[in-house]
Amino acid sequence: MTQHDAVEIITAKRDRHELTDSQIDWVIANYTDGVVADEQMSSLAMAILLNGMNRREISRWTNAMIASGERMDFSTLSRPTSDKHSTGGVGDKITLPLAPLVAACGVAVPQLSGRGLGHTGGTLDKLEAIPGWRAALSNDEMMTQLEDIGAVICAAGTGLAPADKKLYALRDVTGTVEAIPLIASSIMSKKIAEGTGSLVLDVKVGTGAFMKDLDRARELAETMVSLGKDAGVHTVALLTDMSTPLGLTAGNAIEVAESVEVLAGGGPADVVELTVALAREMLAGAGVTDIDPADKLADGSAMDVWKAMIRAQDGDPDAPMARAREQHVVDAPASGVLTRLDAMAVGLASWRLGAGRAKQGDAVQDGAGVVWHARPGDEVTQGQPLFTLLTDEPERFDRALESLEGGYDIGDGAGFTPQALVIDRVS
Repeated sequence: MTQHDAVEIITAKRDRHELTDSQIDWVIANYTDGVVADEQMSSLAMAILLNGMNRREISRWTNAMIASGERMDFSTLSRPTSDKHSTGGVGDKITLPLAPLVAACGVAVPQLSGRGLGHTGGTLDKLEAIPGWRAALSNDEMMTQLEDIGAVICAAGTGLAPADKKLYALRDVTGTVEAIPLIASSIMSKKIAEGTGSLVLDVKVGTGAFMKDLDRARELAETMVSLGKDAGVHTVALLTDMSTPLGLTAGNAIEVAESVEVLAGGGPADVVELTVALAREMLAGAGVTDIDPADKLADGSAMDVWKAMIRAQDGDPDAPMARAREQHVVDAPASGVLTRLDAMAVGLASWRLGAGRAKQGDAVQDGAGVVWHARPGDEVTQGQPLFTLLTDEPERFDRALESLEGGYDIGDGAGFTPQALVIDRVS
């Protein structure tokens, strides 16, 4: 590898020059090995945030992060593979019904997931609310489960893109999280290293999303789709609304319960709609076009895969879920039509009730969260329950109630038009 100097690379990007392939390879490899210091990488990350990268630079940066660790290989499986990644939102429990649904259609789903931070919930946190369920699997266990059951949701091993794990933590504390080249390469390095044959990206946009602005969300989606295609992975993205939270629950155990309702053929219409839309994209990417996933929700086969998937990871799918010790009901202050329910307000309330964490390693409460009893467009009557807040620690209620202040509108409904859930498709 050509030798470089960290300061030379930082100043090149500071002065708006393109980084060469060898500069990118050198800085990622040496940051992973501890030769490039955190303060130097944080300076480079800020320069990238301010001055950007072109497609070649982002692609090379992503490949260098993949090369920092191992790559998984699912080519020995008897069925094709497809995966989904969401950029995160409030009430976003879609992975839970989606993975078993796609597996019930004959496509294997290797879903490497993470834990939540801040107002967005983590898939692993939700599943860990199921008694006995474990997130950590060896590669051999993962392969066996994919072959036998067709779906696995587990923690990513430390061997996949270790450069990303290090850089992700650094970005979080240096104000460089928002850099689109770094977001795109972070997500795609892990997904490409994971070895899936096709990938569907759910890029959220709106108040409760990482990307509040549609143009920036589209730029992120286009960048990630390009990275996937460059790596030979069939990749599409859906831009989906996150101005309103998904479903009727935000929390860990309560989102699992809602997901099971969807698998049983019920559940909130928006959760079902997005689950089926993403399933169709995943199946198409894997070359399966003759099965309608909606049928697999209706006939119970997706539920069968869910139960087998949970049992394979030592969970009890039939065990009662954790319940919060305390609850507080917020009544509708007026009669009318609920015209707005702000996803960020609900997400912050759920987090403050104990469903999320402020920093990596914090504990979460399985039973904490928010249930809302109406969605935008629904009529409400003064005095009827609008929210139920759940926590084990009643002293948390006041801060959660502050989060919800100004987070919803009730009016006469004149001129109200519901926001489409799927806003656009990028391929």
